[in-house]
Amino acid sequence: MAQIAHSSSKNINPEEIITGFSVPNAGKKSSINQRATSMNIIIGSDHAGFDLKEQIRNFLIEKGYSVKDAGTFSHESVDYPHIAQEVAKNIAEKEFSRGILLCGSGIGMSITANRFRNVRAALCHNLYTVELSRKHNDANVLVLGGRILGSGLALEMVDVFLHTDFEGGRHSRRLEEIDT
Repeated sequence: MAQIAHSSSKNINPEEIITGFSVPNAGKKSSINQRATSMNIIIGSDHAGFDLKEQIRNFLIEKGYSVKDAGTFSHESVDYPHIAQEVAKNIAEKEFSRGILLCGSGIGMSITANRFRNVRAALCHNLYTVELSRKHNDANVLVLGGRILGSGLALEMVDVFLHTDFEGGRHSRRLEEIDT
């Protein structure tokens, strides 16, 4: 079993809900600028994930990523399946390298996105599950709960998602078994 350590050395905003653990040296990291220029990302949310989506989108743009926003564009109520389908379709057709989806809990977006072949949407709640979703499952869509996660943790999770490589090996065989 992997060892995880609680991140107590960081300044944490007490207004944020923190539900995760820090994983020291999560994933293999490459140059941020190199990865940012070679990776295009599609992001989408419903109304419940809108605020966090905007923070993540701005974070990605500041880091130099190419980002397409699939909506929604306000707090007005929308049906999440339409947004999840737009993101998942683009990932399935390899139009984008990675996707990020947000709704209130992340559950609805995750269920919808995973109906598309070659989409591996991982609903994650902490840094460790994000790391494993990439290393073991080659997740290409990160799903987050906008009503569950604080922005500090969510931004860390996005960073781990974008900088952790797939390990391949026995995990590749398992992914092939899913697609049969």
